[in-house]
Amino acid sequence: MSEVANSIKKLRQEKQMSQEQLAEQLHVTRQAVSNWENGKTQPDVDTLTQLASVFDVSIERIIYGKAKPHVHFAVNFDPQKGVQDCVNLGAILAVVISYAKWHSIGWAIFHGTLNWAYVIYYMIRY
Repeated sequence: MSEVANSIKKLRQEKQMSQEQLAEQLHVTRQAVSNWENGKTQPDVDTLTQLASVFDVSIERIIYGKAKPHVHFAVNFDPQKGVQDCVNLGAILAVVISYAKWHSIGWAIFHGTLNWAYVIYYMIRY
């Protein structure tokens, strides 16, 4: 028997409802509810939504037999550190690209310094 079938039967019994009572609330036949519970057929998406509402559970609980845990990601973002990291990356890229293009460490350092000068100008202006 499928997990959906087990869940529907278990939730219906927890609510102390008969198949007939559940069928009336969902506007389906008792045989449809019986077929779901026996795993012969499965409810469609709209009916799953109605079942979740009737049983006051999530759709995931009906499909999987238990609620899937929600994963929450917490990101600590320090704007000052983020800007500093981007500036450092920009300076490094300026140095590397300049060296690769002109094959001169002097030009690479010059462009890296220009990058920092631009950042300082931008921060003062805005």
